[in-house]
Amino acid sequence: MKIIKKFKNLLFKSIRRYKFTYAVLALILSFSFFLRIYRISELLGFYYDQGRDALVIWRFWHEGKPFLVGPVTGLEGIFLGPFYYYLIAPFYLIGGGNPIYPAIFLAFLSVIAIGVVFYLGWRMQSLFTGLIAAIISGFSYYFVQAGRWLANPTPILLTSVLLLLSMWKIIEDKTEKSETFWFSVAILVGISLQLEAASAIFYIPMVIIFIVYLVLLRKKLFSFKTFIFSTLILLLTLLPQIIFNFRHENILLDNFSKVIFEEKSFKNPFTSYNLIKKRDYFWNVFSSKIFPREIKYSGVYYLLGLLGIFLTLKKNSKAIIILSIFIGIPLIGYIFFQGNYGNIYDYYMTGYYLPAVLLFSIGLGYFWKNLLGKILVLLFLVVFLNVNIPLIKNYISAGTDGPTHITLGNELDAVNWVFDDASELDKFNIDVYVPPVIPHSYEYLFLWQGNVRCGKSLCNWEKNKQENVVYVLFEIDPPHPERLENWLSRYEENSILEKEVKFGGVTVQRRLRI
Repeated sequence: MKIIKKFKNLLFKSIRRYKFTYAVLALILSFSFFLRIYRISELLGFYYDQGRDALVIWRFWHEGKPFLVGPVTGLEGIFLGPFYYYLIAPFYLIGGGNPIYPAIFLAFLSVIAIGVVFYLGWRMQSLFTGLIAAIISGFSYYFVQAGRWLANPTPILLTSVLLLLSMWKIIEDKTEKSETFWFSVAILVGISLQLEAASAIFYIPMVIIFIVYLVLLRKKLFSFKTFIFSTLILLLTLLPQIIFNFRHENILLDNFSKVIFEEKSFKNPFTSYNLIKKRDYFWNVFSSKIFPREIKYSGVYYLLGLLGIFLTLKKNSKAIIILSIFIGIPLIGYIFFQGNYGNIYDYYMTGYYLPAVLLFSIGLGYFWKNLLGKILVLLFLVVFLNVNIPLIKNYISAGTDGPTHITLGNELDAVNWVFDDASELDKFNIDVYVPPVIPHSYEYLFLWQGNVRCGKSLCNWEKNKQENVVYVLFEIDPPHPERLENWLSRYEENSILEKEVKFGGVTVQRRLRI
């Protein structure tokens, strides 16, 4: 209670002193949250991964099946820990199965991350640096998309900056209390490994290099007791996967060994990769988070940020070095990392987006000293908002009736149309086609809506026995129309089409079997 009271007193004192700054921050956070939840009931992406996760959580609440592992990673046979499922499961329960509730919760976490970025920018350099970082984090088109993503990498936006904050506290705190932040480092590394392993796996070498840096600073590290407890905390976060592994005949370790040694996920970049392509990939990933489309003179702003980082290096050496370690060590790892069958996806970098924004903001914040510098920084912010806001506006105001549009809104329209149309039938079947073939999203939506409407009877939906009436639901598949045609051909000779409706890129047919 004393800690909470002390924190409240410090917060209120800070707010009274910096009223204007906190007012601006409140506006940034409020609008950022709004952009991440506006029309989310219509525009939420609810596809294979989201349906798979929702089904697992449904079985947890309705069948009492706990989780020992979480979602599968991009590496075949490698599962994440169950933290993500336990994190969002209460919100599925509160919402009665509605995926909007966990989606809003994840959006809220992404906004908290913006607040942490502001605080780090403030403590590392200045209040205005914090505001620059908050504006970029809050109104970047890609960050808004990331905050609206119902998926396990989304919470790492928050855990990454909390990890960075813990490391910063270890450097800056002059008291013995700084040792306690090693516990939060261990917890956050362990949790992050359960959220996006391809991102957080490089936190481990990054923390090791951070420890080396502390040794070079001649800063007291941690006691043996702190080391043991921190190690135990990290191991405890891995305990569910360890139990799962031994319950299933060493399956995780065997698959991990296969991926590392047989499939050679890490290779010599000088023989296996074109370093120039990797460089271009990294540049496109990070630069697109600031300017998501090409604009004239964008390079000027990047050079301005880079120049500011160089000029402030002497004064803010600790901040620049810790951020360089946080971002740079993983990037070196990614040079050697082959990824998922040679592919490294954008979201693998989720744990490094906001630290990179913070580093760039420190570079810009350096110039907030004189009139010319203020003009340059304000010009950047105007251009940044002018590029990103229209894209965000188009994204969140998009219609759902386009011929290729598929999001939760028209998926639910299709599902509810089936239940409405079948309300007078004794029994009926449902058959679904989605690319890439496994229709987890509709399995969940039919299960959820069937229970909402009719309880366990699922409104007479028959799963195991063929009935006269079958509802055929399919999504458009532009890359492989032949697959959809082959799938539909099964019904051409043995059924009669009675009715067809379209909901954007989703089509539903009621067919009578012959």
